[in-house]
Amino acid sequence: MKRSPISKKQPLEFAATYHLKDAESILAELSTSVTTGLDPQAVQKNLAQYGSNVLEETKPRSAIIIFLSYFWSIPVALLTLAAILSIVTGSIVDALVIMGVVVINAILGYVTESKSERIILSLKNLVNPSAWVIRDGQATEIDSQAIVVGDILLLKRGSYVAADARLIKCGERNQNHLSIDESTLTGESIPVIKTEQTLTGEDIPLAERTNMVYRGTFVTGGQGLGVVVATGKDTEMGRIQALVGETAIPTTPLEKQLDRAGGQLVLLSSAVCVLVLGLGIIRGYGFIEMLQTSIALAVAAVPEGLPTVATITLALGINQMRKQRVLVRRLDAIETLGSVQTICLDKTGTLTANNMSVVEIQTPSQKIELTDEQFLNQWNEELSQLIKVAVLCNESQVNIDSNDENIVDGSPTEKALMQMAISAQMDISAIQTKYPLIEINHRADGQNYMATVHQLNESQRLIAVKGNPSEVLALCHYLLKNGQTVTLTEIARKAIANTNKQMTSKALRVLGTAYAQIDDTEEITLKNLIWLGLIGITNPIRHGVTELIADFHRAGINTVMLTGDQTNTATAIAKKLNLSHQEELKVLNSVDVQPLTTNNQPTTNNQPTTNNQPPTTNQVNVFARISPADKLKIVRAFQEAGKVVAMTGDGINDAPALKAAEVGIAMGKTGTDVAREVADIVLEDDNLETAIAAISQGRTIYNNIKKALHFLLATNLSEIIVMVLANLLGIGQPLNAIQLLWLNLVTDIFPGLALGLEAPEPDVLEVPPRPSESAIVDVTDFKRLIWEASVISVAALGAYSYGIASYGIGGHSSTIAFMSLVTAQLLHALSCRSNLPLWRVKLQPNNYLILALGISLSLQFICLIIPSLGSLLKVTTINGLDAVIIGVSAFLPLIINEGTKKKVSG
Repeated sequence: MKRSPISKKQPLEFAATYHLKDAESILAELSTSVTTGLDPQAVQKNLAQYGSNVLEETKPRSAIIIFLSYFWSIPVALLTLAAILSIVTGSIVDALVIMGVVVINAILGYVTESKSERIILSLKNLVNPSAWVIRDGQATEIDSQAIVVGDILLLKRGSYVAADARLIKCGERNQNHLSIDESTLTGESIPVIKTEQTLTGEDIPLAERTNMVYRGTFVTGGQGLGVVVATGKDTEMGRIQALVGETAIPTTPLEKQLDRAGGQLVLLSSAVCVLVLGLGIIRGYGFIEMLQTSIALAVAAVPEGLPTVATITLALGINQMRKQRVLVRRLDAIETLGSVQTICLDKTGTLTANNMSVVEIQTPSQKIELTDEQFLNQWNEELSQLIKVAVLCNESQVNIDSNDENIVDGSPTEKALMQMAISAQMDISAIQTKYPLIEINHRADGQNYMATVHQLNESQRLIAVKGNPSEVLALCHYLLKNGQTVTLTEIARKAIANTNKQMTSKALRVLGTAYAQIDDTEEITLKNLIWLGLIGITNPIRHGVTELIADFHRAGINTVMLTGDQTNTATAIAKKLNLSHQEELKVLNSVDVQPLTTNNQPTTNNQPTTNNQPPTTNQVNVFARISPADKLKIVRAFQEAGKVVAMTGDGINDAPALKAAEVGIAMGKTGTDVAREVADIVLEDDNLETAIAAISQGRTIYNNIKKALHFLLATNLSEIIVMVLANLLGIGQPLNAIQLLWLNLVTDIFPGLALGLEAPEPDVLEVPPRPSESAIVDVTDFKRLIWEASVISVAALGAYSYGIASYGIGGHSSTIAFMSLVTAQLLHALSCRSNLPLWRVKLQPNNYLILALGISLSLQFICLIIPSLGSLLKVTTINGLDAVIIGVSAFLPLIINEGTKKKVSG
C-alpha cells in the first residue's frame, strides 16, 4: 500500500531548536492540544509523515562474514595462488596440504569469535517499555514504538522517556517538579531539574536544555507533560546511532604490520620463484620439476604457519580473558589493546560508580569526614538534627528486601542522604512516622531548595529545608551549635560561605540544611530558620581506579578523561585520580575542542598555550562538558596524531567514539545495548581493573607472535638460501617440493605455536607501548634473521656436501640435508625465546615448547621408520656416521647464533 503524497518534514532539524520556541507555538505547529492530544486520523497522518518511533538495531556480524574474514589477507591469498598452481602442475597433495592449513585457521578463528558474539548478545536488554500519552482526550498506555510526533507524553517517576519532547508542563502548583537522569546521553551524573520555560541564547549545550526531555533518559522524580517533537532516527539517540553507522572500524596495528610484511613476502617469494626456475632451467632440469620446486620455495617464503599461530595465540588469549569476565568480540582486539598509547576514559559509570554518597558533613561545631559512609565517635545533637532533616526533606522510599537489607528508591542525591541515615543507624521509618508529612515545597526557578512541613506535636509543626547552601543560609537567622540555638552573625555567615567554597572545590555537591519549629496557628513562611550545616555528596571514584591510573602511567599509556560534567568538577576528579603524570593538568571544555590540533609537539612551560595557539592532543588530560560528537572528534584527533587509542564507556553518548577507537571497551553490567554492540571488548562485571591485565595479555601476545614470526621467517629463509646456493653451485636439489612443504606445514607449526604461548616478560608493563608505525620486522630484526638463516643454511649445506662426497648427488645426500636442516630449524626455536643468549637470561619454563619439539622431532624421524611416509618424502635410511653429521650440523648453528646474539643484534 502506497503512502499518501504528503511532503516529508525534517523533524530532526526542528527538534534541534524546539527549546527556543514557546510551548503554544509548538502545539499549533504540530496541530495538537495539551488536553486532547491527537485523534486517530492525526496519528496515522503523522506516522506516515514523520515515521515510526523505531531505531534500527545494529546487526551482529553473520557467521559467514566472520568465517570469510579469515581468508582476506595477503599471505592467505598467496597461499591460495600457490595451491592453484600446485593443482595445475599436478601436485594435488601439496595443494590439499596448503589449503588445509588455511581452512583450519579460519575454523579456529570463527569458533572463538562467534562464541564471544553470543555471550555479548546475551547481555542485551530486550525490554521494550510502554509509555503513557494523551490521545483523543484520554490518557492511554501504548507501546513506545507506536508514539508519533505531536503526541502528548505523560512523564511519571520511574519511567523511561520514549521520545524527544518539548516540555509544556512540569509539576502541579509548585509540586512534584520533574527531574531526569540524562547520564546515558550527556554524561551528567546528577539528575536535571526540568522546566517548561522557553530558553534564550545560542549554542545551548544538550545538557543545559532544561525544557527538553530525550529518548532513553529516566524520570527520577516528579511528573510532567511534553509534546513529542522527534521520534525514531530523528531523536538525539537516533542521531548518535547514525553517527555510529557512519563511523568506520579502524585497522588494527597488527593487521597493518602483517599486511605490510605480507606485501614484502609476496615480492620476495615472486623473486625467489623466478630465480630458482631460471637457474634450474639453465642447469638443465625439467621445466615441470623446476616449476614445482619454485612454487614450493615461493610457499616457503611465506610463513604458512603464522595465520594459524596468530589465530590460536589470540584465541587462547581471549579464553584467558574470559576467565576474568572480559569478553573480546574480535580476535585482534586483545592484541591491539597491548598497543594502546592513549586511553580515553568516560567518567560517569566508568571512573566513578554513578552512585552518589555522602563523604563530608560540616556542622557549626565540627567537621565529619565519612569513610564508606561510616560514622565514628562524632555524634552530637546538631548532627542528629541534621540527619533527621535530611531524612524528612526527602522523597526517597526505603524498603526491606527478603534478606532484610535496605533498598532505597529515589533520585541519586536523595538516596545518598537516606544511605547516610542508614549508616548512622537511624530508624528512618520511625522518624517518618513520628513526623508525618503535611506539605512539600519543591525546587523551582529562582528557588534552589526544597522544603517540607511535618507535624511535630499536637500544637507545633516542623519545617525541614535542604538545597543550595547560599540560598538556604539566606533564610536563616539562627544556628544550632553545641545544642544551643544562637544568633547567626555576619562572621559566621562568611565562615559558612568559605567552608562551602572549599567543599565545592573538591568536586562535592554541597547541600545546606536548616529547620524551624512553628505553632499550628502561625503562617508557614521560610524565614528565621535555624542553620544546621553542610552536607558534601560525591559520585565516588570506583574502587581501585586510582591505582589503575598509576598502572597505566607505568605502562607508558597516557590517560584522558571525557565527561559531560562542569570543568571544575572534572578538574577536581582528575586531580584525585592523578590523571596527569605531567606537572600541570590541562582541561578543555566543549568550546575549546573545536580548534583542537593533532600536532604532537608539546608546549613547554616557557611557551604556554594561548587563544591564538590551539592546544594539541598531547597536552590535554581532561575534556569537560562535551557532546557525543565531541568525543568522536577527540578520539580522531589522537588517531591523527599517530596514537593507538582505546575508549571506555557505558552510555549511548559513548557509542560513536567506542566504534572509532582502535579498541572500544564497554561496561557489560551497567552499559547500554548501544555501547555493547559497537565495542570490541566488554567488561562483563564492569571491573575496569581487568583492563590492565588485558593490556599485559595483549603485549605478551604481540611479543609472542613476533617470536613465532621470527622463528618462521628465519627457518623459511634458510630453506631459500640452501636451494638458491645449491642451484648456483650446481650441486643438485638438496630438497624436493614435498620436503619443502613438509618443513613448513608440519615441523614448523608446532614450535611456532609453542612460542606463541610463552609466559609474559617480567617487564611487559614497564616498557612504553610500541609506536603504531613500527614494523613487526624492523631493520635490526632483518639483519638478525639473515645471519641466523645463513648459519643454519651453511651448516645444512655442509652436511649435504658430506653426503655428496660419501654417496654422490641423489636421494641419500638429499636425506642428510633434509634431516640436518629440519633438526637445526627445530632447535632454533629455543633461540627465538629471547633476544639475549639463553645462558644470560632467566626465562620461565615453556613446557609447550618442549612438547612441540618432541612431537616435531618424532614426526621428522618417524619417516625413516615408516616406509610409506619415507616413500612420500623420498628419504632413505641413514647410518651412525650420518646421524653424527646430522647432529653436529643441527647443534652447531644453535651455539653460534646464541654466542653472537648481542654482537649481531647490537
